[in-house]
Amino acid sequence: MATLDFPQTEIVEQTTEINLTPGAIKRVRSLLQEKDVDGYSLRVFVSGGGCSGMQYGMGLEPEARETDVRFQFDDVQVIVDPNSMTYLSGTTIDYVDDLMSGGFKIENPQAVSSCGCGHSFRTEETSHAHSETSHAHSSTGDCC
Repeated sequence: MATLDFPQTEIVEQTTEINLTPGAIKRVRSLLQEKDVDGYSLRVFVSGGGCSGMQYGMGLEPEARETDVRFQFDDVQVIVDPNSMTYLSGTTIDYVDDLMSGGFKIENPQAVSSCGCGHSFRTEETSHAHSETSHAHSSTGDCC
């Protein structure tokens, strides 16, 4: 019987978590109550488009799909489709409400650049494809 020797590779730990801050949990809970949709989940997703190539999206949904990744934060459930999870791994979602702005703020460690509005981003993977196409906005995020 033949044996195969493979070079030893370093395994880099990658978190597959999405985190919600207490402020985000409170705001989602409030939205569920305002819209009278107890039992719904917050769907977080990524789609193509936006100023930087990829954009974040959120919505309230009554049921998770069979393939969704699920996260529980007290009584708030977050659901993410597997494709979006590729881009959202390690992300923290916060809710900010101050004099200058208000809304969900997404901290994504995979984003190499973001649009000024914070809803659009590029990853290392999508950066190469983005640089090959003409684009009216700069990487400094001045699209909004």
